[in-house]
Amino acid sequence: INAEYMGTPVLRVLVAYLIPKKDTMAKKTDNKQKKASRSEDVVSREYTVNLHKRLHGVTFKKKAPRALGAIRKFAQEVMGTEDVRIDTLVNKFVWSRGVRHVPVRVRVRLHRRRNEEEDAENKLYTHVTLVEVPSFKNLETKVVKDE
Repeated sequence: INAEYMGTPVLRVLVAYLIPKKDTMAKKTDNKQKKASRSEDVVSREYTVNLHKRLHGVTFKKKAPRALGAIRKFAQEVMGTEDVRIDTLVNKFVWSRGVRHVPVRVRVRLHRRRNEEEDAENKLYTHVTLVEVPSFKNLETKVVKDE
């Protein structure tokens, strides 16, 4: 950039955006390192997933498949793993009332486990299993001790 134009306020702003500061770059790498070390532990937690709000406005014939996608996305966000494996009982529970009438809520147990396969892309995966409850009232997220 030409030095005689540096006095204009617009160019000062442009230069400020184009040249990153060293402090912000250091913070980003620190957060990634902390996140990686945190996600390497094996843990199990129980969650209630509200499918009703995640499927609002979805076409009837796409509700059950979209519900499984919502459960998968929820597990990815909460457990921080790309590989999510949904148990067949969860699938049967979601499809139990047909493609259109998906249950409003589902209680699931998310297990973050180490991948035993040698050529696996991800070190960890999440296994989603169904927890049958009589009522969803007053349920909170809880950490489950592994068997």
